[in-house]
Amino acid sequence: MLLRQIQFFVSIVDENSFTEAAEKNYVSQSAVSQAMNALEADLGVKLIERKNRSFQITTAGEYFYRKCKSLLVDLETIKKEAIRLGRDEEVALHVGYINLYAGPELSDAIAEFSALYPEVNISVQSGTHEELYHGLVSGSLDLALNDQRRAFSDDYVNMELKNAECIIELSERSELSSNERLEVADLAKMSCIIVSSKEQRETEAEYYRNILGFANDFLYAETQEEARLMVIGNRGFLPIEAVGKLPEVSGAIKRVPLYRKNRRVTRKYCIFWPEERTGYYIEEFARMLQARLI
Repeated sequence: MLLRQIQFFVSIVDENSFTEAAEKNYVSQSAVSQAMNALEADLGVKLIERKNRSFQITTAGEYFYRKCKSLLVDLETIKKEAIRLGRDEEVALHVGYINLYAGPELSDAIAEFSALYPEVNISVQSGTHEELYHGLVSGSLDLALNDQRRAFSDDYVNMELKNAECIIELSERSELSSNERLEVADLAKMSCIIVSSKEQRETEAEYYRNILGFANDFLYAETQEEARLMVIGNRGFLPIEAVGKLPEVSGAIKRVPLYRKNRRVTRKYCIFWPEERTGYYIEEFARMLQARLI
């Protein structure tokens, strides 16, 4: 089975015509027909049922077409990546991560990746869910560690990690800090502290209010460090998620698991990147990070 035969077959189905498939591939119609005959003979099944000047794709042909279409896309990506690597072009990898994440796994993955691929310049930035999403759309980010708030799109590679368990950070002076667990309703009289840029505050507050169920007043911090100082000052509670290994915090802060109606509150985290921009380095870094977070 030759790659050229597969390309002709996919073109026939795409163009719904032997003639147009031949024109698309700059060959004669007889060459396309001969390639199809050879392909079907090699497979031992009919892919196309010919009826005078028209044809109908068989069930086997439908399956073969879908798989081959994906294969050709992958081959084109592999070709471009091999050419770029062979030319030793300068490479940069732009990584984003959700600002709620604070574990060591990301830095460990960067250290491993940099040791193996010193030719790649890595830049890292944190942001809210929406900021990371827009970074992927605009191309300023190559991949992102982010929570899932939208339905998965076929335009993106969605590497699922796990459901992160939600935890509440409270001041040790809070009357709720001695609880072994907290329900969302237990927090109704406290302010919820959100880590967010000024531009994303309303979007983040809407998500915490409508999706996570916090019917609270909101306070805002630019960084996790600032948020934790507010917690220590007993100004409110900080919701965090155990995406990976949680770092140690001041003894003035207590961590309590969060529940809603006796069920642990969780959120799904993934590594995302645009399908059309996938490449060897992106896949390698994502694999290293995934191995530490699953």
